Amino acid sequence: MIPLCLSEPGEPQIIKKIGGSPEVKQHLENLGFNVGGEVLIVNTLGKNVIVKVKEARVAISDELARKIMV
Repeated sequence: MIPLCLSEPGEPQIIKKIGGSPEVKQHLENLGFNVGGEVLIVNTLGKNVIVKVKEARVAISDELARKIMV
């Protein structure tokens, strides 16, 4: 398992674990990040990561991307 931010852009990944406080986990679930779901890094802009999740594109910080293990 590696953090999402370290995976290769353009390669679909399966979420294996979501870390962080209960509030962080709930926030990520509200954005569509669920264990077993598929994510894809579209691009990185500075310290932000643009991710495709559930047919939507979401920008998250590098810090949040490190809590998502793929």
